[in-house]
Amino acid sequence: MVLGLAYPSFDPIAFEVGPLAIRWYALSYITGILLAWVYCRRLTRLPPQAMNPAAFDDFMAWAVLGIVLGGRRGFILFYRPHFYLAEPLEILKIWQGGMSFHGGFIGVLLAMLLFARKRGLPYLALTDIVGAAAPIGLFLGRIANFVNGELYGRVTDAEAVPWAMAFPGGGPQPRHPSQLYEAGLEGLVLFVILLWMVRLGALQHRGLISGAFMLGYGMARFVVEYFREPDQGIALAPTLFSMGQLLSTPMILLGAALLFWAARSRAQSG
Repeated sequence: MVLGLAYPSFDPIAFEVGPLAIRWYALSYITGILLAWVYCRRLTRLPPQAMNPAAFDDFMAWAVLGIVLGGRRGFILFYRPHFYLAEPLEILKIWQGGMSFHGGFIGVLLAMLLFARKRGLPYLALTDIVGAAAPIGLFLGRIANFVNGELYGRVTDAEAVPWAMAFPGGGPQPRHPSQLYEAGLEGLVLFVILLWMVRLGALQHRGLISGAFMLGYGMARFVVEYFREPDQGIALAPTLFSMGQLLSTPMILLGAALLFWAARSRAQSG
């Protein structure tokens, strides 16, 4: 008797144009960036209107560089430094996967800091807008991980977890579809919470959205890591916690501190 669900084998290539193969992984990043761009432009029109849509259009090139360069560099440094040191040409093969959220997060933070200083914009106003839209890209990125059959979960009992499935690269054992857990928590649930805060006027109090995003993502990632197969080739993380949990802990602490500071400032301002 086969227990659990059958993994729906996807073709990683969405379509081909001559010799050019367009992969679902790349499409997810492109679609996520475009949808977040449209949403952020709408947010710039809400009070306090700290920046206009045209200024945010200019920022998008900075954001893309921060995501790609930071995400790739973070994956190399945090997860597989020895492999890429031995095979440096593999660094260029981004289409095969291998992006770190935490690296991309740091990259975008730096991009926002440089852009805000250059344009004379309030930094937290920019981070609030970007933070409100970030779950869109996270949702699509985790769906792409599922399509690629990568970053799957730990082995589990299919009788207790009937939605468990055997992934092509994970052997015959049923595993948690942890990519879908992350898509739901880091993407859908977090987006709804931040949307609710935006509708309550949280953008008018700088730091509320940014703090809520960091706290929400960090907690969601920390919990899902207990269901996700630990990444290979990590020597820095102790056995008690995964690298994802270690990297998410500063986000939880910083997010909670920023949320407390912003809420206190809001209360003092009436």
